[in-house]
Amino acid sequence: MKLKRGLGFTLIELLIVLVILGLLASLVAPKMFSKVDSSKVKTAETQLKLLETALDTYRLDVGKHPASLDELIKGTAKNWDGPYLPKEVPLDPWGNPYVYSAPGSDGKAFDLRSYGKDGKSGGEGDDADLVL
Repeated sequence: MKLKRGLGFTLIELLIVLVILGLLASLVAPKMFSKVDSSKVKTAETQLKLLETALDTYRLDVGKHPASLDELIKGTAKNWDGPYLPKEVPLDPWGNPYVYSAPGSDGKAFDLRSYGKDGKSGGEGDDADLVL
């Protein structure tokens, strides 16, 4: 009785393909992950602008900026015509709350910021603060 040799790949051929795929992934992955970080920065900038618009609308209705961002969702002030955001106040893309204070520094009406990837004041690159 003769054994038929099956058509297929040998173990060596499969290992070679896996090594090639691993090398390709090691070249492509760093570029893809750097895009994820830059997209988080752009998302945070967009959310800061959205919050600024909601804060300005609140000020137009009530006459002053809210004491906290939560007042954009549930307010008790006279002439409050909210909610000023479609959902709860969002976290920044790194999962941290936005930092809001009214009145702001340097004579500004309010300060609004995200501490970036590290969640701490200061930093550089992806850890840099995003300030409105």
